[in-house]
Amino acid sequence: MVKRVVSGAHYGTRDWLMQRVTALIMAVFTLCMLGYWLWQPRLDYAAWRAWFQYFPVRLLGLLFVLSLLLHAWVGMRDIFMDYVHPTGLRLALHVLVIMLLVTYAAWAVQILWGVV
Repeated sequence: MVKRVVSGAHYGTRDWLMQRVTALIMAVFTLCMLGYWLWQPRLDYAAWRAWFQYFPVRLLGLLFVLSLLLHAWVGMRDIFMDYVHPTGLRLALHVLVIMLLVTYAAWAVQILWGVV
């Protein structure tokens, strides 16, 4: 009888593509932020608040944060699958990381959409 061990591996191409797409989204937003920093004569709270009141900026900011969290999830999951061999410990780490990332996502939404 074959004893099947759940490892969650074999995601391959999908994860590779997800890492590249999320990295691209983060790079585009970072370039937009750098452009804003170079273009803006003064960077104070009022200027940041005024910039983040525009819906497209808020949407891009949220897309950046969600891409960052998804990028982090794929990376952490792959690390756990490769280096944490006890299944129970790996599951516990997965659950912990998911809970943290969901908390960070909710916090980011509160911050980005609370600027009105």
